[in-house]
Amino acid sequence: MANIRLIKRRIRSIQNTAKITRAMEMVAASKMRKAQERGLAGRPYSNKMVEVIADLTRATKATGGSAPHPLLDTREEVKKIALVFISPDRGMCGGLVSNLNRKVGHFILDKKQPVQTVAVGRKSVDFLRRTGRNILAEFTNLGDRPSFVETLPISRIVLDQYSDGEVDEVYIAYSRFVSTVAQLPVIEKLLPVDTAQFENEDKLKTDVSVVEHTYEPDITGVLNELLPRFVEMRIYQVILESIASEQSARMVAMRNATSNAKELVEDLTLQYNKARQDVITRELLDITAGKMALEQEK
Repeated sequence: MANIRLIKRRIRSIQNTAKITRAMEMVAASKMRKAQERGLAGRPYSNKMVEVIADLTRATKATGGSAPHPLLDTREEVKKIALVFISPDRGMCGGLVSNLNRKVGHFILDKKQPVQTVAVGRKSVDFLRRTGRNILAEFTNLGDRPSFVETLPISRIVLDQYSDGEVDEVYIAYSRFVSTVAQLPVIEKLLPVDTAQFENEDKLKTDVSVVEHTYEPDITGVLNELLPRFVEMRIYQVILESIASEQSARMVAMRNATSNAKELVEDLTLQYNKARQDVITRELLDITAGKMALEQEK
C-alpha cells in the first residue's frame, strides 16, 4: 500500500510540473513572437543605414579623401581585445546558454592577446566570474523588451574603449536567431568597422548606386557621425535577436519537458495499475485461503 501511495504522489507531482512547463511554453511563445516583431521592425532602419554608409564609403574613395574616424582605424598590432558577451538572464532554455559559454570559452582560449569582457545578462556574468575573466562592466535585468536608450550604456563603453585605444578590436558574442528550433551561437567582429562588407552586399546594387546624393556639411562629417550610430544600432539589434533566440529555446525546452512529463505519467500510471492489481490479487488470495480454511474446519 505504501508503494501505491508513493507512485500516486509522484504522478500528482509530475502532473503539476507539466502544468507549469506548459504555461511557461505558452508565455515563451508569446514573448518570442513579440521579440521577432521588434527585430523585424528595426530591419528597414538598419538596411537604410548600411546603404548610406556604403554610399558614403564609395563617395569618399571616389573623391580621393579619407575618413579619419577612430572606428575605421585598423590597428597594426592588436594588443588587447574586448568581447561583448550577450546571454539570457534566466535559464531553462535548453542548451542555449551552455553552447554560448562553450563558444566564448574557446574564443578566449584561442586568442593570444588578453581579452576584456562586457557581460550582458546574468548567465554571462556567472560564467565569466566562474572562469576568472576580466569584466569591464556588467548589465543585467534588461528585460524582455529593452528600449534603444537602455542599451546605449553598453555601446558607450565599447566606443570609448576603442576610441581611447584601450582595446584594439571588439567582438560581440550572441545567439543568432535562425528559426524557432535553431539558434546559432556566433562571435562577430564589431570594431573596427569593416566598410568592405557594405560594398559587397548584393542588396546595395539598386538605384542607390546610380542616384547622386548630397551630404551636408560634407561626406566625412556625415560618415563620422553615422558610424557611432551604426555600432549602437548593431548592438541593439543583436540584443533583440538574442531575446528572440532565448524565448524560442525556452519554448522548445518547455515543450519537450511537458512531453517528457506526460510520458513519465503514463509509465507511472501503468506501474500504479500493476501495483493495485497485485494488491487486489493478494487480498483475493487471502480471502480464498481463509474461506478454504473455514470449510476444512467444518
